[in-house]
Amino acid sequence: MSLRKLDCIGSFLDFCNNYQRATIAGLMQVAAAAGMNRWSWGNCGNASKSDKSGLHRGRLMMLLWIILSSSLCLMVDGQMKLSPETVQQWAVSFGKEIAALSTRYSGAKLLQKKYKEVEGMVKIEEVDGEELVKKFAEEMEEMLGRKMKSVKRLAEAAEDADLYHEYNETLEFEYFNSMLINSVDEDGNSVSLGGEFPLEKNEHFDKLPVNTQLSNIQVPTNVYNRDPAILNGAYMSEALNDVFIDNFKKDPTLTWQYFGSATGFFRLYPGIQWIPDENGVVTFDCRNRNWYIQAATSPKDVIIVVDVSGSMKGLRLTIAKHTINTILDTLGENDFVNIIAYSDYVRYVEPCFKGTLVQADLDNREHFKLLIEELHVKGEGKVKKAMKESFKILNEAAAQGQGSLCNQAIMLITDGAMEDFQDVFEEFNWPERRVRVFTYLIGREVTFAENVKWIACNNKGYYTHVSTLADVQENVMEYLHVLSRPMVINHDHDIIWTEAYMDTVLPSTAKLFNSQAQSLLLMTSVAMPVFSKKKETLSHGILLGVVGTDVALKELMRLVSRYKLGVHGYGYLLTNNGYILSHPDLRPLYKEGKKLKPKPNYNSVDLAEVEWEDTEEKLRTAMVKGETGTMSLDVRTSVDKGTRVMFLKNDYFYTVINETPFSLGIVLTRGYGQYIFTGNVSVEEGLHDLMAPDLTIANEWTYCETDIDPAHRKLSQLQAVVRYLTGKEPDLECDGHLLQQTLFDAVVTAPMEAYWTALMLNTSGMEEGVETAFLGTRSGLLRFQRYTGMEKRTAKSFLTSTDKENMFTLDHFPVWYRRASDYPAGQFLYYMPRQETRAGRIVIATTAVTVTVGKKTAIAGAIGVQMTLDVMESKFWAIAAQPNDTDCSDTDGVCPLRCDSFDIACYVIDNNGFVIISKQRNDAGRFFGEVDGSVMTTLIRMGMFKRVSLFDYQAMCKMNSHSVSSARPLLSPFYGLASALKWFLSNFLLFLLEFNICGFWHTEHFADASAHKKRGDILQPCDTEYPSFVYEPSVKETNSIIKCGRCQKMFVVQQIPESNLLMLVVQADCDCSRQYPPLTMEPKEVKYNASVKCDRMRYQKIRRRPESCHAYHAQENANDCGGASIISLSASLFLTCLSFLALVS
Repeated sequence: MSLRKLDCIGSFLDFCNNYQRATIAGLMQVAAAAGMNRWSWGNCGNASKSDKSGLHRGRLMMLLWIILSSSLCLMVDGQMKLSPETVQQWAVSFGKEIAALSTRYSGAKLLQKKYKEVEGMVKIEEVDGEELVKKFAEEMEEMLGRKMKSVKRLAEAAEDADLYHEYNETLEFEYFNSMLINSVDEDGNSVSLGGEFPLEKNEHFDKLPVNTQLSNIQVPTNVYNRDPAILNGAYMSEALNDVFIDNFKKDPTLTWQYFGSATGFFRLYPGIQWIPDENGVVTFDCRNRNWYIQAATSPKDVIIVVDVSGSMKGLRLTIAKHTINTILDTLGENDFVNIIAYSDYVRYVEPCFKGTLVQADLDNREHFKLLIEELHVKGEGKVKKAMKESFKILNEAAAQGQGSLCNQAIMLITDGAMEDFQDVFEEFNWPERRVRVFTYLIGREVTFAENVKWIACNNKGYYTHVSTLADVQENVMEYLHVLSRPMVINHDHDIIWTEAYMDTVLPSTAKLFNSQAQSLLLMTSVAMPVFSKKKETLSHGILLGVVGTDVALKELMRLVSRYKLGVHGYGYLLTNNGYILSHPDLRPLYKEGKKLKPKPNYNSVDLAEVEWEDTEEKLRTAMVKGETGTMSLDVRTSVDKGTRVMFLKNDYFYTVINETPFSLGIVLTRGYGQYIFTGNVSVEEGLHDLMAPDLTIANEWTYCETDIDPAHRKLSQLQAVVRYLTGKEPDLECDGHLLQQTLFDAVVTAPMEAYWTALMLNTSGMEEGVETAFLGTRSGLLRFQRYTGMEKRTAKSFLTSTDKENMFTLDHFPVWYRRASDYPAGQFLYYMPRQETRAGRIVIATTAVTVTVGKKTAIAGAIGVQMTLDVMESKFWAIAAQPNDTDCSDTDGVCPLRCDSFDIACYVIDNNGFVIISKQRNDAGRFFGEVDGSVMTTLIRMGMFKRVSLFDYQAMCKMNSHSVSSARPLLSPFYGLASALKWFLSNFLLFLLEFNICGFWHTEHFADASAHKKRGDILQPCDTEYPSFVYEPSVKETNSIIKCGRCQKMFVVQQIPESNLLMLVVQADCDCSRQYPPLTMEPKEVKYNASVKCDRMRYQKIRRRPESCHAYHAQENANDCGGASIISLSASLFLTCLSFLALVS
């Protein structure tokens, strides 16, 4: 086909030469016809009118001929012929060179030979996914069961301690305050509530300094640390110290244990030094943590009704907004919510949610918060319609089986209610009073206090008066205690498990962000409410607090043995709401500048957004329902952060974890995870090779459990294995099957050490730039040999502890292992690591090693070599240049053909279209479509490359702000100045009258307000589509001509044998960038129109409701419904206000 194309090009050139001659003759004829003789000076001035028009026509015709002939000549002169045969010879020679180089320095043939020799000793079995997932789930159930038992013991101890404790208003008690411990005054004496509190770094607690013999207490800054309620609670809860220590002895895998008191203090074990923020403030309040709220209340449907009439201006609206946000923070993914604003009319804060309830997951809560900031006041407050609308929503939800189907509540936020509501309550809520109404009176004004209180007291709710920002937190918390009454009176100790969350409180969090895989940063908590057992307070349903402990999801996922799942296999956890607890593709963080931050919706990522090939959501539905089963999916997945696509056939196996709201799934990939092989060697033989200096094992995997005995916590996994096998630590719990396979791999791969060492010692024969040989096996064993010293090495971080992408981790196999397994065994795959992960210009060559028994083949491991790009470049440029004395008699095209010619561009690209070699050194590592869009576009059209669309439902996109000015023109500069002064003074006085200095403790509210004003280019969650490109290996070679306006560009493409590489030779003197813009791999946001976006937001996915609900108890004392605060006004401040008002009037 290529020769026929070249014949056509030759014919075209002959035609052009003849055409040029004809064009010159034609021009002479045109000139004569146009009256060229009239251009003489003598006749020029006497030309007639008709002569002039003829002259113009002649000139025009001649100009057209010139343009046409010039463009054709340029096209002809710009065309060249490239010989496909020459390019093919180059490709074959280069392929042989790099294959020999890679084979020699990796030792791949030797390793394959060694595994071939032991095939008679090897047993290959098919992995039973159903059996495996059930086994993992049982182990998780056992582990989580131990946590639940610990929490139950804490709850019992706390209730007993309270039962025998008599409240003492004048109690004096010195407890260890975690903010004040080890602090001294000016005289060197311990400060009050401080004292000496020994701390020691502990491996089990993220290397934080802790005290495992004592707990201590944290008190929020806005709570007085010597309040009688705090002192009595601290004294009573001292009894928990012994239980904390005993729990930790019984279950050494326990992490933080705690008791969160209803009065606000937080007792934590082990004790730590609590670090305040940069302002010296501790805003952490255990009562608004998810574990506290979920344990204290049953699921709930909440309608927030906010007054936005004209009287709510200024600080009142600020307090109202903060109240709404605080209420939203008390909701979780088992709750449902909507927000209605009212003045003269009723409107939904989110019009899309009209008439319905939406799940109060993190995504929706953050969405509401953004909308709340845009609220403005206007008109007269008519709350009756808003109350009717709220009752209708709740009644319809209950009737249709939607929402939580448990507690229902309306939160009324207003500065006064003048209307008569009795008929509304009679119509919708009385006499059952199924919907509780909580009222929040905003501002100092108490004229309507009795009316607002009457609403709450007659609907089993609670009334609070919120006069300052500092009042909000405490007053909002009251509704939780009311909702908990039925559960407390009935003494139902429901154990709850929280959704996944990120611990942003402890000082180690920032380090963890940068040191661990994102999918392993999250945790869950198990918690249980603590009630008062005293008979005299039974009807009041007094909640003492909540006890709990944290479970790092990383520790839970350690139970899913990575080696059993194979190179592309993985495990994942799901909640009853379909949200991800743990998944290797979960990315809860995003980068803002240089900082990593949690995404706004990091813990409400749905399974359908990660396993997006499950378009019918069959997998999600089955798992949410708690079913056990299996299904298969053809999936497009990627490695290298989405830059390289792979096509896999995945088998999914799933089951429920009993006694929890979670489900476990595992994935096995056919061809990779389908089979597992085992070999057997003696411990003595294997141990000898395991202790070789070039060998390590996956430290994040669990070969031996080092977290049970404190003495073992400082051991690496390799140290623990060696100590166990040598009999020094016989009590270690180890995975016998994994140890057996690791020993076998150590023996089989042992000859590689001698092979690599011999190469390194032969300095005269060493190729400069070959830096590291390496291999890895399914058992997590890793061997490598550094051919180059650290000072000369380009890839200094390759295969070090910081190079997570190329190491065995809890989350994944190394990138080079995964990529090799997706390519024919024995053939090397070459690639450049991504720019942000590589140190310098390096190339990695890797290939898979297999074991075959009968008709079953399993991947034993992967082996490869890392070299500098200079090594490959030097070999390529030496080959890709024909000598000047080349015999060109039989060559049809440019001869001698040389890649160093100015009008020739030569490239080596990989099977995903990324440049490895180019004359422009900066092109290395770039996608070829960005370098030459014309050639890449043509290759895609010809079918040599295929564009594959991938989707990211966890992306972050820029949100541009739209500021609209509504200012009116001022009549005069003086009037404008006076108006501004009056506005400032009046609002400042209102601020003084209504503001409480305690509000300054909540500095984050002001920070948030200013942040919202600068919303210019903030990032928000979005969906994106991005391309990936893959080579079609059935097309070995091709060439073509690209027409680009005034020129044509020829190119030749040839596959490089025994590799994943392609060689491109391109005519470089024809610029096609105008006709063919660059092809990029940049993701594009998926835009939804308003209707589709609304449908997506309203859509309620299938979920499994919590089993228990406590919404009613006949003995509940509904008369305890709150009371008004005493208001006092400073006389001097009042007189000052009057004076200023008179001045500006």
